[in-house]
Amino acid sequence: MNSKRQVKIKSLTIGGNAPVRVESMLKISLDKRSECLAQCERLLSAGCELARAAFPNIKYLEDLEYLVKNTKLIIMADIHFDPDLALGAIKAGCPSIRINPGNMPLNRLGDVISAAKDSGVVIRIGANGGSISQAQLDKAGGDRATALFYAVREQAELLLENNFENLILSAKSSNVNECIRANKLIAKNYPDFPIHIGVTEAGPGDGGIVKGTAGIAGMLSQGIGDTLRVSLTDEPEREVKIGYEILKALDLRTKGVNLISCPTCGRRRADVMRLVKVVEPLLKNLPDGISVAVMGCEVNGPKEARHAEYGIAGTPAGAVLFHKGERWGEFKFDELEKILPEFFGN
Repeated sequence: MNSKRQVKIKSLTIGGNAPVRVESMLKISLDKRSECLAQCERLLSAGCELARAAFPNIKYLEDLEYLVKNTKLIIMADIHFDPDLALGAIKAGCPSIRINPGNMPLNRLGDVISAAKDSGVVIRIGANGGSISQAQLDKAGGDRATALFYAVREQAELLLENNFENLILSAKSSNVNECIRANKLIAKNYPDFPIHIGVTEAGPGDGGIVKGTAGIAGMLSQGIGDTLRVSLTDEPEREVKIGYEILKALDLRTKGVNLISCPTCGRRRADVMRLVKVVEPLLKNLPDGISVAVMGCEVNGPKEARHAEYGIAGTPAGAVLFHKGERWGEFKFDELEKILPEFFGN
């Protein structure tokens, strides 16, 4: 169900046969130039492919232009209400903008569309649960997911009527089921267009991660979603990491090492939690997609460990290490911390 149409933001392709992209959003005001650039560098290091930057006031125009010119991270200007901000962002060289056409004066929307066409700018449109109008809700018979779809449809039609198709569509809610149902309607009614997915305002900590993952995985598993953001009350790099973990769990992308470790039980021979803490820092230089298994006992440990590129399985005497299915050596527990760097090629 992934979109047939592909859009291109600078070198980044979204939709079609492109991988599901991982986004985030800058959490620093544009006028804090050095801090914004530093955050962009951290996001790039984490693997972020596109970041929105809030552009709430024309006084930040030069700051936005500075950011676009001085970071390698692809920037999407996030704009509400004011068409002059959209026009300013395009003039500043921003390759993509996020707008809600429904909250802009219709007599000015044409100016934005013309400027975007002339500059090859991609426009992301969309609504969230907080922007549903009473008219949309009434039309949907009180069904918020359907009302959210209606909000997106109204926006999409405004641009399509003006022959603008360089679009990404989005519908977000802080309610997981509402979010999934709204996006199913978008995918059904607009199958040609890329869809950006996420659960907005998912919250902090474990709760936010679980909520965001439940919604995003629920959509991706149904073939919905060409680009995603995990919206957490946390640093944006954390959002990117969780995004890739979701894609990795669904076998959609393989960034980083696939670390398999048992939850432990009364059979465990090795202190798996301690071993994992020792192992994790040693995996940073391994190629993407490599599997590493840390198993606590001999019940399922050896088979799981053999299947992985690198494996550790607890035994009564210590632990057996496997590399590419072959036994690499057996060591006592107190020897492992010294031998593991060599085992992982550090």
